[in-house]
Amino acid sequence: MAIEVQQLTVNYEKTSALWDLHFSIPKGRLVGIIGPNGAGKSTLLKALLGIVKPLTGKIQLSGSVAYVPQKGSIDWDFPITVFDVVLMGRYRLLKGLKWYRKADKQAALSILEKLGMQELASRQISELSGGQQQRLFIARALMQDAEIYLLDEPFAGVDKVSEGVIMKILQELKEKGKTILVVHHELSSAAHYFDSALLLNTSLVASGDIDQVLTPKLLSRAYGQDEVLFDEAWRLSKQKSTGLV
Repeated sequence: MAIEVQQLTVNYEKTSALWDLHFSIPKGRLVGIIGPNGAGKSTLLKALLGIVKPLTGKIQLSGSVAYVPQKGSIDWDFPITVFDVVLMGRYRLLKGLKWYRKADKQAALSILEKLGMQELASRQISELSGGQQQRLFIARALMQDAEIYLLDEPFAGVDKVSEGVIMKILQELKEKGKTILVVHHELSSAAHYFDSALLLNTSLVASGDIDQVLTPKLLSRAYGQDEVLFDEAWRLSKQKSTGLV
């Protein structure tokens, strides 16, 4: 297994952000973390990263981890170029070296080209569009050559071009046997994007194959709304996953 979680509970002061989570994720899966606002989706990523300390529970990760945070958590006015941000992804691989190697710089340029951003390498990050900002931090994550990738809302506020580029990268990572967890809000695209899902609302409502998890009945339980409200979202999601829309 790439990820194993047992009895995971996380509290913020006296409020439970996550309650008694149990799940495991095999290697090579592309997993959507789905649930309403405040369900604990971002907290789960931070717990896996060790950024927040669980009250109880055990987390096992098989391999190195790369993280793509929410765009809103970044200081986009910080004076740094696109190229330098991407190069930072190589830092943990320097192994005592003081300077980046020529191979590191070549890898950064290659990844920027793959993401359609090679012409933006010398640009300040403050000059990027929303979609370019998201691609930038995915490029930094790719530089880490990790086994597990955790992405917090990578499709939020991006244009269609960036959405397609990001999705292609995630599929390529999956084909290489990498494990990817993605916090995602858009129910109608979930079945098209992911092969598995974790459905959260503080506790784990369901986990497993996407078709078995994102059903109107389970979505109703997670979101606390009438089941019929999710019928249309489920229909659109199924159509997208089969290429009918």
